[in-house]
Amino acid sequence: MPTYNIPLLFGATFSFTAAALHFACIVWGANGFRLLGAGEPIVSMSAAGHWYPPVIAFVIGVVLSGWGIYALSGSGVIAPLPYLRQTLAVIAIIYLVRALAFPLLKPLFPGNSDTFWIVTSTICMIIGLTYLVGLAQLWQRT
Repeated sequence: MPTYNIPLLFGATFSFTAAALHFACIVWGANGFRLLGAGEPIVSMSAAGHWYPPVIAFVIGVVLSGWGIYALSGSGVIAPLPYLRQTLAVIAIIYLVRALAFPLLKPLFPGNSDTFWIVTSTICMIIGLTYLVGLAQLWQRT
């Protein structure tokens, strides 16, 4: 019976969930962006039919899906992907930096609420730590 890397399974689930929410914003439009805490500039652009919000949501969704696939690979659910450990390390670092850097990012997105920054930064911290713990376990196994 195979043993799976549980933290990376959680990391994959979290990344795929975040990707699905970004893809859902494309379908839900302005209400979806608003529901998920996007700032008023993004909500207004989406309501006006501007190309930028859905394209950004799509790109972020694709990136998060790729990260989920790498986590599945590291967990042992799918075959090992190229540069697995290095890529998982970079993903963990990006999530953790995003979690900690919100005070620096906040001025760049003035429409986002404090609640948005606290919630998303906490989520990124949790996901980053799951990737980090899973990566540590992966390194110990081989």
